[in-house]
Amino acid sequence: MGVKIIVIGGSWGGLQASLEILSGLPADFNIPIVLVLHRLKNFDGDLESIYRKKTSLRVMEVDEKESIKGGSLYIAPPNYHVLIEENETFSLDASEPENYSRPSIDVTFNSAAEIYGKKTLGILLSGANKDGSLGLSVIGKKGGIAIVQDPREAEVDTMPQSAIDVIPDCKIYNLIQIRDFLISL
Repeated sequence: MGVKIIVIGGSWGGLQASLEILSGLPADFNIPIVLVLHRLKNFDGDLESIYRKKTSLRVMEVDEKESIKGGSLYIAPPNYHVLIEENETFSLDASEPENYSRPSIDVTFNSAAEIYGKKTLGILLSGANKDGSLGLSVIGKKGGIAIVQDPREAEVDTMPQSAIDVIPDCKIYNLIQIRDFLISL
């Protein structure tokens, strides 16, 4: 299969959902993960410390021009879009919000798909808007893997259901199935 990057997006309910998935990954999990969660512009809570306590991965907030390395969980900083450059480094962008969001899940998903193509795995979790659906469809069109949290399990089903509507052939998994799929990589 050869997945080179995992991009995960979520909004309302996405924090808990992502923790449930990521806390089950082994310490030697070596595929880089980029996590884009919607949060309030003035939210200064330390997501890094939450994930450090719950996962065995190296956790850091995305930094400009930082090289993407395996075994790391990169968290999108508040109020910036996260893009991936051809040299596999990050770029931060403060352009207009997309889908009322900055960071936008679509922006990161599109960027990952452009750089990694069929070696991209995109996962869309619980959320209250449609951000991520179009980006996940781009991942699928480029031959990557598109996974959506089962809307029946999501805290808010708008985001996963929107993705299913846009990508009828995506994989629909509950959180345990998503975690097990990642471990199987």
